[in-house]
Amino acid sequence: MNNSEHTIGVNSPKVKGNFAGHALPGAIIFTLGFWWYIKILLMYVYKKQTRTYYIHSKAFFQRAEILEGIISLCIILTGVIVLQIKAVNEDQWLRFLRFHHLTIYLFLALWAVTNILCFSTRSIPVSLTKLMLTNAFLVTAFIFYNHNNGRKMVDSLLHQLQSVATFLAGLVSFIELLIRKNIMLKILRSSFVLLQGSWLFQVGFVLYPPTGGPAWDLNDHSNSTFLLMCFCWHYAFAYVVMGVVYVAVTWLAKWSIRNPCTSEFGLLKNAERDKESEEEM
Repeated sequence: MNNSEHTIGVNSPKVKGNFAGHALPGAIIFTLGFWWYIKILLMYVYKKQTRTYYIHSKAFFQRAEILEGIISLCIILTGVIVLQIKAVNEDQWLRFLRFHHLTIYLFLALWAVTNILCFSTRSIPVSLTKLMLTNAFLVTAFIFYNHNNGRKMVDSLLHQLQSVATFLAGLVSFIELLIRKNIMLKILRSSFVLLQGSWLFQVGFVLYPPTGGPAWDLNDHSNSTFLLMCFCWHYAFAYVVMGVVYVAVTWLAKWSIRNPCTSEFGLLKNAERDKESEEEM
């Protein structure tokens, strides 16, 4: 950072917004990727350890998917309401940026509604959720990449890197449509979603330092070079988190199987009574 350019950064009139506006969506996206990864691990670990646990049945994961869709839809609608409240008395340029965000929310809402419908009725193929998720990621990546009108160099780079992470998540989701039941693809998608969430925090720290310290020089090439390395470090951090979670979930799963409590016996489900196969999940 170049402290001599203190007026270029969060104090610049062209950098609209605040830290919370990036940190909150970042936390939500990071939590979503975290939940997806845990769900993948639960399915994988319990499949390896036992085939009689209720947590591995189709009914459990159907309810989890429906609940995920409902919570996601509520968060999206809240985001839309907040955007509309903030849009009052804004200039025309900022209103166009709000429409960018509303477009992202629209496609995410379509995914959430599809998730609810696909797992609450048999008339819609479950694979449609992956298609809608792919659409949501790719549209978000497209908007982030072109969300740079009037922005300075570093600000533009931050949004372009965010679009890269989002595009990769969409690409992996599309491949999942073609190659099903591949756990490595699911893990890869979760890693890119974790990257999206953590990088939004980085965007907030650069453009709107919460500590109130000196603003970043948004025209400094050295800052761009540093942020490119930071992007790679964020991706490495995502795998560190995933590694810690894998160890914890594996240990807890093995412990619960070796030491089942009486309440768990009530959740046991006979695999022979479960007519629906694992492939239908």
